Amino acid sequence: MKKWGIFLFSIMLVLVLAACTANEEAGEDPENSDDENQEESSGEKVLRMNNGTEPTSLDPSIGFDAASWNVLNNLMEGLTRLGEDHQPQEAVAESWEVSEDGLTYTFHIREDANWSNGDPVTAEDFVYGWTYMLDPSTASSAAFLAYFIEGAEDFNSGSGDAEALGLEAIDEKTFEVTLNAPTGAFLNIISNPSFFPVNVSAAEENPQWYAEADSFVSNGPFMLESWEHSSELVMVKNQEYWDADTVKLDKVHWAMVDDVNTEYQMFESGDLDISEIPADVADQLIDGDNVVMEDQAGLAFYRFNVTEEPFQNEKIRKAIAMSVNQQEIVDYVTKMGEEPAYGFVAPGFTDADGNDFRETNGDLLEYNPDEAKALLEEGMEEEGYDELPQVTLSYSNTEANRVRAESIQQMINETLDINLELRSSESSVFLDEQRALQHQFTTSSFLHDYADPINALESFITDSSMNRTGWSNAEYDQLIADAKTEADEQARFELLYEAEKLLMDEMPIFPLYFYNQVYLYADDVNNIVRHPVGYVELKWADKQ
Repeated sequence: MKKWGIFLFSIMLVLVLAACTANEEAGEDPENSDDENQEESSGEKVLRMNNGTEPTSLDPSIGFDAASWNVLNNLMEGLTRLGEDHQPQEAVAESWEVSEDGLTYTFHIREDANWSNGDPVTAEDFVYGWTYMLDPSTASSAAFLAYFIEGAEDFNSGSGDAEALGLEAIDEKTFEVTLNAPTGAFLNIISNPSFFPVNVSAAEENPQWYAEADSFVSNGPFMLESWEHSSELVMVKNQEYWDADTVKLDKVHWAMVDDVNTEYQMFESGDLDISEIPADVADQLIDGDNVVMEDQAGLAFYRFNVTEEPFQNEKIRKAIAMSVNQQEIVDYVTKMGEEPAYGFVAPGFTDADGNDFRETNGDLLEYNPDEAKALLEEGMEEEGYDELPQVTLSYSNTEANRVRAESIQQMINETLDINLELRSSESSVFLDEQRALQHQFTTSSFLHDYADPINALESFITDSSMNRTGWSNAEYDQLIADAKTEADEQARFELLYEAEKLLMDEMPIFPLYFYNQVYLYADDVNNIVRHPVGYVELKWADKQ
């Protein structure tokens, strides 16, 4: 699989770790150190990692972010699980059948799939968990992922009821799901932690079952041993897990340190086995033997508000986009080896013929100063502009966004002689204003919820809350709608290829660079799998 560039660390922290208070002393308590020494002397395999912050929630329906997924994906398991090749494979479900029309999936749950308390994992646990996610009173941010299920959108919006959901426990170990239309990415989508089951008896006995270690029940490779909130979380191997023989680690200690420099110091002192690289020492460390680069499905990009002048004009949008040199941004601004983005869909997704989506659809944008100047002149003539209206680039107030915005400002000015104004605001204010189309031109980012190109491209349909450009194209909407109902994978990808080309041709957005993940690993750590969609996988991890 093709590798992406290094993920800009300050951006990643803002995306998944912001607004949380972390204890920077985590992992440094002398009492903890004594425990760790005892573990090592006993021959236990103990992995020490940093989660950056307290998980938002270990309720699968609420913890819809990387800080929660890091832990949840290793404590629990759904019907499918992403394998070492990042493709969905059998997990709690040992097999399934699909109806001829592609609408009904019948899952057969393993007889030896148990919860950490010894209870069997049942079909009713999935009905309960998925219904809870869709219940409007739960207010799950992940609920939209399940709208492909019959009755799901109506129930979640308050216009339907749970009885109409296409979810049924046929018997204790048989779970049936009925879809609105054939969904090519279905098995991939349900590997997302939001689709994990919930132990019905545990949840009914204690609705806050997920909030403390002594009440948490898991069905995945690990179970929760202790949880000192905002300080440390400890997982131990789950002997009730159906595939426990594959799990090699005995324990995983998660620190909660929200500063990458402190994290790196802890790695250097041996208190952590893994660390990100601080940006100010990347030049010295990036080529080290203990650096591991992992795929990250997502990108940094910019949105135009096509309802505001001058960006109602396609040629002016293209002029701005073509005046930005993506290669220079990653070489001289972010300086961590990111891969320039010339399309919206990240590398790493393969179509029905095994071809990489990004390579197949090619470069849909190019840095071309001469063409940019010509397009700007043509666009201004079309709009009757003697002078371009003032353009303001708005961004969420982080150091990384500021540096990037200043670089974009300089490039656009040098190529097009446009004096771009910059405006920053606090993150939540910025996002509210962006959603309300109160900005002309904004910095943006996208990370996949599941491993399929449609997850990126559906962001720009007319009614999507992720659109935030004012752009609407009926042909594009239809391409995405058709792709969602196309059962033939080859035909589905052709629709997605066409949709991305249309998006990039009208250019309500323009891409900058693709994200990646980069880590320092201790010499004895191996087989950690980091899925491009953001789940870290410790099922196969080892310390030798």
